[in-house]
Amino acid sequence: MWMTEISSRLDARANALRPLSIALLRGALGLVFVWFGALKLTGTTPVAELVARTVPWLDGDVVVLGLGAVEVVLGTALVVGRRLRWVALLVALHLLGTFLTLLVQPAVAFQTGNPLLLTMTGEFVVKNLVLITAALVVMSAEVPVRQRVSPADADHR
Repeated sequence: MWMTEISSRLDARANALRPLSIALLRGALGLVFVWFGALKLTGTTPVAELVARTVPWLDGDVVVLGLGAVEVVLGTALVVGRRLRWVALLVALHLLGTFLTLLVQPAVAFQTGNPLLLTMTGEFVVKNLVLITAALVVMSAEVPVRQRVSPADADHR
């Protein structure tokens, strides 16, 4: 009986949050991007050296500043909410680039070379799977209604 009551209350809360959930996710993702980007632009990011060592063929200072500027722009665009499908796609692609660290610097990402044993840096990179998924959710939520047609419905047209 009490489980049914709790479940009912949780359902009511979830239903109340449903209209806000994508906007909250978009805002949180945007805030993280603006924050991390601003840290890079101000020279106060703790990942500057990691980024520079991940792309040693490029000038590290320029890369860090460039990434910071891109992150601030993408984060601001997420918060503002314009062209979200494109912005979210760019966010996901940007985050995919962070996995380059695992390939270029495996010694800093994995303990004793074991890909199942992540270092703090490895965890920092792998958590981006969640942010990529968040970007994909934002992107898919912005598909125009006219395109949200199942294949079965399309056959009947």
